[in-house]
Amino acid sequence: MNRTTITICLAVAQMTAMAQSGGISQEMLREIQSVQQPVNRAVANAIAANSINDLAVNHQNAGAFDTYFSVETKPQSITDQKSSGRCWMFSGLNVLRSNFAQRSDSLSVEFSQAYLFFWDQLEKANLMLQGVIDTAKKPIDDQRVQFFFHHPISDGGTFCGVADLAEKYGLVPAEVMPETYSSDNTSRAASLISSKLREYGLQLRDMVSQGKKTADINSKKTQMLAQIYKMLQLTIGTPPDRFTYTFKDKGGKAIAPAREYTPLSFCQEVVGGPVNGTFIMAMNDPRRPYYKTYEVEYDRHTYDGHNWKYVNLPMDDIEQMAIASLKAGRKLYSSYDVGKCLDRKRGYADTENFDYGALFDTTFGMDKAQRISTFDSGSTHAMTLSAVDLDEQGKARKWKVENSWGASWGQNGCLIMTDRWFREYMFRLVVNKQFVPEKILKASETAPVMVMPEDPLFLPDE
Repeated sequence: MNRTTITICLAVAQMTAMAQSGGISQEMLREIQSVQQPVNRAVANAIAANSINDLAVNHQNAGAFDTYFSVETKPQSITDQKSSGRCWMFSGLNVLRSNFAQRSDSLSVEFSQAYLFFWDQLEKANLMLQGVIDTAKKPIDDQRVQFFFHHPISDGGTFCGVADLAEKYGLVPAEVMPETYSSDNTSRAASLISSKLREYGLQLRDMVSQGKKTADINSKKTQMLAQIYKMLQLTIGTPPDRFTYTFKDKGGKAIAPAREYTPLSFCQEVVGGPVNGTFIMAMNDPRRPYYKTYEVEYDRHTYDGHNWKYVNLPMDDIEQMAIASLKAGRKLYSSYDVGKCLDRKRGYADTENFDYGALFDTTFGMDKAQRISTFDSGSTHAMTLSAVDLDEQGKARKWKVENSWGASWGQNGCLIMTDRWFREYMFRLVVNKQFVPEKILKASETAPVMVMPEDPLFLPDE
């Protein structure tokens, strides 16, 4: 047998082995190619040279759309999270300042996102280090250990983070602790802090394996957090202990002499009392039974607050609570899979904005539950629900949210979404208990089913 024959035999044997193990054999490839219709050259040329979204635009749905809303809360200034994943914080603080404006009528205030973000990052650093200590006897490749090392900190979160942080550390006005480059652009500082936390995590695992005393391990963790605190000071700023502030009306005129506040006393004045205990977190997850409560294990609040806990509800119930709140003038924290079917130029979300199926000669047929289960869809972005347009029967036609991408984006900083889009891509809603029916309140108080943080629907809003 000559060398060429041997080479051919080896190649055939290799291809046969690939086919047996699930690879693409020559026979399979020929079958794939045999069922293909000739590619439309004009379509291929267009896709090669243009944005898919531009080509898939459904022009029957691309005209002017109705911007009237029958139920609308008072507008407020639009914020901008810049290149950060703090949408949950912006939306949560938007709700708190809206509540303040409703109570105080003519006064307005914007809270410092940088201030709350500082404490959020410090607590997430503690979560990582304490989680590593608690799982130190597990192997390094254990799923839970890898969870902490894979994501030492992140920008993301949910409304319960705003509630916990504000009650523990207070609030300050935006001008008292303004944004920095690193709070607006978080990736580089987060990467460096994550590297330091991973290094510290290995040291803590070694201390546990060496049988060090708990007190010594805790002392070492405190020293590590002191270094993280310093890095946060240098990148985000130093949180103030006290500050002087005077409230202004919406025209910018001071209405009273300046007063000295602590962050906690200022929070008490503008929020008026505790936030925790006043709301429920609702979610629409059609994979799971409705009217049951779920809790995300190892949420960022495991040690310093509350895990994220929600009651799973049908969209009809979620919409009814949202409508009741908006009618009372109360904005709501809400979150969505904002990238799906979004016309960014117009600030308009509708399931009929694009016809990808026609462009690629196929269909995209998964329902909401299937999209969640396969990681095709999930909550990605939090915004402040501010308006709804109702038909003659009181059913929603469309919704509006205040976004945190700046006032020049979309509809003067807002996003309008049709009800059919809302039902498919809305996931989370935070509702004050005064707008929650008794049946749902009781469901929210039942013992929760614990859910792993790797679940496709429980990634934090960014």
